[in-house]
Amino acid sequence: MIKRIRAYLRIALLLSLSMEPAHAHPHVWIALHSEILYASDGTVTGIRHAWRFDDMFSAYALQGISHARKGQYTRDELAPLAKVNVESLKEYDHFTFARGDGKKIKFLEPIDYWLEYENPALVLHFTLPLQAPINVKALQIEVYDPTIFVAN
Repeated sequence: MIKRIRAYLRIALLLSLSMEPAHAHPHVWIALHSEILYASDGTVTGIRHAWRFDDMFSAYALQGISHARKGQYTRDELAPLAKVNVESLKEYDHFTFARGDGKKIKFLEPIDYWLEYENPALVLHFTLPLQAPINVKALQIEVYDPTIFVAN
């Protein structure tokens, strides 16, 4: 079983929270946790992600979100923002890339997605099911932004 994947990555999320045209996209730091999902027969069926956004981005994303209790947000109140997040990630393949026995693995659209607020940060949960369950000897999962380059 693969150990927890913990890393920081920058991603661009296009959020249409206002009528103002966007002149730049926000840069986001994320602490992520990913789990490989298995069926009872041992085949791999998908990847479940939990991405904790940095507090600056979380504060930005929550602007304009109406909520019943000050400092608290329900899953229902955050549902439209969760939808925008997973839809925006589609063009980037959800920053999730997989290979089984050296062959590229394809994912379906995200399911079971939601946002939760863990003061001061938003956490995006979503599952990427595989196009078909697979039984492989070697599995490689990478979660990263291929457009980001950092030189030392």
